[in-house]
Amino acid sequence: MPELSRRRALTAAAALATAAGAGALVQTLNAPAASASGQRRHPEHTGHKGHDQHSPAPFDEVYKGRRIQGRPASGGAHQHHGGGYAVFVDDVELHVMRNADGSWISVVSHYDPVPTPRAAARAAVDELQGAALLPFPAN
Repeated sequence: MPELSRRRALTAAAALATAAGAGALVQTLNAPAASASGQRRHPEHTGHKGHDQHSPAPFDEVYKGRRIQGRPASGGAHQHHGGGYAVFVDDVELHVMRNADGSWISVVSHYDPVPTPRAAARAAVDELQGAALLPFPAN
């Protein structure tokens, strides 16, 4: 039987660590976060027929003197990041992106994830401190 070298020991340890990490990821993805019907339930999504199951509810409100709106996107750019959802501050589109964990970020408050697009719009208004939101250039 060959002698166990340091290289083989480290390779075996790395393989075991990778396998353990993959196993933990699979367990996390299969966690009982689903309802009895097998679909995830989010309080903001219930009772909205005609919407994508994962699309947040539309909103239109005035927050700190600024009009913020959110609705499912109908064509146009940025759908691939925002999951087909558009957010506006004073009729200017706020570029939003949905993270893998379901949280949302915007181009204004990129390092502060929030649970909903409405919260992203409110965080942007807070961060802008009265300044105008400039349109995000399309590529």
